[in-house]
Amino acid sequence: QVELVESGGGLVQAGASLRLSCTASGRTITSYDMGWFRRAPGKEREFVAAISWTGAETYEDFVTGRFTISRDNAKRTVYLQMNNLKPDDTAVYYCAAKRRTVPNFDNWGQGTQVTVSS
Repeated sequence: QVELVESGGGLVQAGASLRLSCTASGRTITSYDMGWFRRAPGKEREFVAAISWTGAETYEDFVTGRFTISRDNAKRTVYLQMNNLKPDDTAVYYCAAKRRTVPNFDNWGQGTQVTVSS
């Protein structure tokens, strides 16, 4: 298991940018796929972006071109750069991790709140 701690959330106006960070403790993340998910009020948790252990990036359509996921294995940290934020991006953002050999994310952080005002 790996413990994940998110940071970087906050309250911003539409059009602003935020960078979320997720730092892992307990072990290196070199062989882990990392991801970001979010849960908006009254909605189910949804996938946002992922970066594989090889560095391959995957994005949900609604963030393509606005969000960028990256990782720094030496710092055990994964980032989510969010640009041109919209009110619909308001949600709790969760970091997730899984070993490259398993199909589903099974390590989760506590989440960080992102609120975008119009």
